[in-house]
Amino acid sequence: MSEVGAGVDRSEEWASLRARYLKASADRPPSSARGLHHFAILSSDVERTISFYQGLLEFPLTELFENRDYRGSTHFFFDVGNENLLAFFDFPDLDLGEYAEMLGGLHHIAISVTPDSWEHLSAKLEAAGVPTVQLSGSSVYFSGPDGERLELIKDPLLEMYGLTVA
Repeated sequence: MSEVGAGVDRSEEWASLRARYLKASADRPPSSARGLHHFAILSSDVERTISFYQGLLEFPLTELFENRDYRGSTHFFFDVGNENLLAFFDFPDLDLGEYAEMLGGLHHIAISVTPDSWEHLSAKLEAAGVPTVQLSGSSVYFSGPDGERLELIKDPLLEMYGLTVA
């Protein structure tokens, strides 16, 4: 079985894009943003989501309240470190269907953890029977309770595969 995309070479295209758009860090203006306030995804079961993210992945629940945009909907947050939050909404009585990857939609959420936490959480996922795929010795991919794709990556923030990405 061949690897998907194995016959494709886009190195010239990437080099062209880098030459046209990528500035050295010293030449880049500061971002207009302060950071990612929260990333929000859907939950079909609030308690199951809390058990998974707080119980299994050890991301503390930080708040839970009624969603201002939809009466009876829960908006709740988990601490994923570095003052970043992962948020969820449930929308009772709406048939939102199953998670689906699509253009413009969520591919996956990559969360940086220390190498020790990576080993610990990978073992917890395995013990809990959560199917995982490990790649490059630094990433473990798995699905959350509603099918959302997640990655725990032991590369430090702003680094990936030995490269500085900031």
